[in-house]
Amino acid sequence: MKTGVLAVQGAFAEMSAYWRAKGADTFEIRQRRDLERDFDLLALPGGESTVQGKLLNDLGLFGPLKERIEHGLPVFAVCAGLILLADLFKLLPVTVKRNAYGRQLGSFTTVGMWDGHPGTKMTFIRAPAITSVAPNVEVLSTFNGQPTSVKWNNITAFTWHPELQLEKQNHKKY
Repeated sequence: MKTGVLAVQGAFAEMSAYWRAKGADTFEIRQRRDLERDFDLLALPGGESTVQGKLLNDLGLFGPLKERIEHGLPVFAVCAGLILLADLFKLLPVTVKRNAYGRQLGSFTTVGMWDGHPGTKMTFIRAPAITSVAPNVEVLSTFNGQPTSVKWNNITAFTWHPELQLEKQNHKKY
């Protein structure tokens, strides 16, 4: 599998390492010409969603990526990537509250269930909260009763950072 990792800002190195550990051939998407490469999955890392959104527009990546996602390109999004999909691309029918779990110092790790796998380590770093989901959005994990990862058509998105737990994460749903 070839995975294109958005690398304009944020934790793209960790996202690339996550997909390489799963056996994917990864490359970084930094400018429009990078979209000329074939890839099977788009990975949107955590970071600053406002900065990422601005750079997506400034670099001419927004339109082409939105079109590919609309045409079924699988997407794996974490934290800021989830915010981009919900608020900027408007392709993920969820409502998101930014920094819902507090500032950087409020970051934490807990253990929960993801995709039927108990004992999954979930790291929340200035994480957004999913405050509502459309009826057909599949909730994959929760924390304190709120959805923390979802699947909608070709999009899988997380408020927490599965890419930070390489040794434990070997799930097939993405």
